[in-house]
Amino acid sequence: MYTVALTEDAELRPLEPWQAEEFLAHMERARATVDPFIPWAGISTDLASARTTLQRYADKQCSDSGRIYGIWLDGTLIGGVMFVRFDTRDGVCEIGAWTEPAGRGRGLITTAVRRLLDYAFVERGLHRAEWWNSTVNPASRAVARRVGMTLDGTMRQITLHHGERLDLEVWSMLAPEWRELRASA
Repeated sequence: MYTVALTEDAELRPLEPWQAEEFLAHMERARATVDPFIPWAGISTDLASARTTLQRYADKQCSDSGRIYGIWLDGTLIGGVMFVRFDTRDGVCEIGAWTEPAGRGRGLITTAVRRLLDYAFVERGLHRAEWWNSTVNPASRAVARRVGMTLDGTMRQITLHHGERLDLEVWSMLAPEWRELRASA
């Protein structure tokens, strides 16, 4: 296993099925703020369903089509980032993130997303990374802006979540843009 330091007291590492109990405890703390935006938050409600959520990402990792990573702050799982989709044939991925209140305002999500962008563009050679967020989630929109993504547009009422139609924004970063940002940093 590997660990990537995000700050002195926070780290990014793979989130795997054997950690379902810890993930479930985290979801109990995070559910109210995560469920409105990430569908699996509302269905990871017991140990079996939490394990199923993590197994789905383990299966995606095996097929090189997605991955999930946790963010630990002082040894406690407080959020994470994921490749919702990772398509090496088309060179496109989608990145997502979530956090419980204890992880907010520290820049951990932004730092972790930058690590995923580096992995996608530099290590894996993908061409485009996407970030999709609900228009009623300003915190998610702020992450896309902070990492330098461009708003491609808004898809009106594209998804149904808890009986409500939501608009989603699609943001993107292209590999040449990422290389330019890294060079100027």
